[in-house]
Amino acid sequence: MSDGGTTQWLDDDEMRFWRSFIITATLLESRLNQNLSESHGITHSDYTILVFLSEAPGRRLRMSVLAELIASSKSRLSHQIARMEKAGLVARQECDSDGRGILAALLPAGMELLERAAPTHVTAVRELVISQVTRVEQKSFADALERIHRTLSGGGEVAAAS
Repeated sequence: MSDGGTTQWLDDDEMRFWRSFIITATLLESRLNQNLSESHGITHSDYTILVFLSEAPGRRLRMSVLAELIASSKSRLSHQIARMEKAGLVARQECDSDGRGILAALLPAGMELLERAAPTHVTAVRELVISQVTRVEQKSFADALERIHRTLSGGGEVAAAS
């Protein structure tokens, strides 16, 4: 692939930052998945959905909004919600104000699972991430990630969950 010589290649510090970020993010997601799967039989993505639904008014969200919040395609979310429906954690409902809209709703079993899984999750987050960086580093890193998120999402804010 030729770029006509205009590519600004990463220098050593930039490459170190990029590789550290992407590999650490992958390892972290894997570890969170492992912890939640072994302890509670759910994925980190399932947990994140349960969190967002638990925080939503009426514990329900439009599927399209939920897909945006978890940075997922609508198709992928639909498959995930179907799996979570079979487990009795969530249900799909028609939107009262719009017959075409579909909502994902948190069921009591999903809320109970979230309440059991939350201590496992927060303990892992604290051990694997929070305890590894100072408050000043947390703020700087959060600021940088929020700028990157705005670029990737077209200006949207980072939703606080998981």
